[in-house]
Amino acid sequence: MKITKEQAALKRAFLKQRQSLPLNLKIEMSKRRIKEFYDHFDGKVYVSFSGGKDSTVLLHLIRSLYPEVPAVFVDTGLEYPEVKNFVKSFDNVTILRPKMPFNKVITEYGYPVISKEVAQSIEENRRNPDGYTKKKFDSNSDYVKKYGSRYDLSKWIPLRDSDIKISSQCCKIMKKTPAKKFEKETGLKPFIATMAIESNLRKQEYLKKGCNSFESKRPASTPLGFWTEQDILQYIKENNLPCCSVYGEILQDKKGKFYTSKAKRTGCMFCMFGVHSEKSPNKFELMRETHPKLHDYCINKLGCGKVLDFIGVKY
Repeated sequence: MKITKEQAALKRAFLKQRQSLPLNLKIEMSKRRIKEFYDHFDGKVYVSFSGGKDSTVLLHLIRSLYPEVPAVFVDTGLEYPEVKNFVKSFDNVTILRPKMPFNKVITEYGYPVISKEVAQSIEENRRNPDGYTKKKFDSNSDYVKKYGSRYDLSKWIPLRDSDIKISSQCCKIMKKTPAKKFEKETGLKPFIATMAIESNLRKQEYLKKGCNSFESKRPASTPLGFWTEQDILQYIKENNLPCCSVYGEILQDKKGKFYTSKAKRTGCMFCMFGVHSEKSPNKFELMRETHPKLHDYCINKLGCGKVLDFIGVKY
């Protein structure tokens, strides 16, 4: 059912209000959502565990209530070696693997670059140049005028018109497909550590479904949906949680803001989503120092260097 502009505005205000709550209240709210989801599916649930700091917090929260809940890690071959070792330090973790490796994904589909939304729009516009997505690349279109400048993709026209293969399919093929297969085989439903603040797509998803989605095609719970990066770091610090070494230490600046001394995020090492917005040293510059062999493979063998050159990102 379509919602009105007023309803959409209220949902955004509600999310913003939740995001501004103190951490202790967020923890209690998240625990309630976890209990609701767990009870609804009679405990037939699992935690999607990437080894990153967000899912580490989620696993800790859930197992503080239900220690028996299993975790599932999808080994795409793109994770930092430290992340894989960190995951193996936990009990009751099932490891899944995708059928298609990353080098075949980029050859067959294309590179993940800029963002999932931009990559998807480029894919669609290339397939159908006069289709609906054409409006997103026109600053004067009724679409951009209606939804605002943040939806104006005209700056990415050179990338769209280049000969670089671009795709949003990587995550679906390498992570979602193995997870969905596991869910079908076991009947277990996932807890996922995504947050609305991470991207516009995740924000829209949260506004649409909230923390718990019981009746959707793929029921799932995102009990950290209204948390922020600061909440995650504060929770780890206050609870003295183990954290993957690739992040370094969790420190505080003079204003009390938490930050990591090394990597800010982990995820897939070779993914280029969001790197254009990162301050130097970005993830690829850091990789050159910390994992030189993997950096060389990524930049030269996989061809990510030519993509980063095109969008003006140092590596």
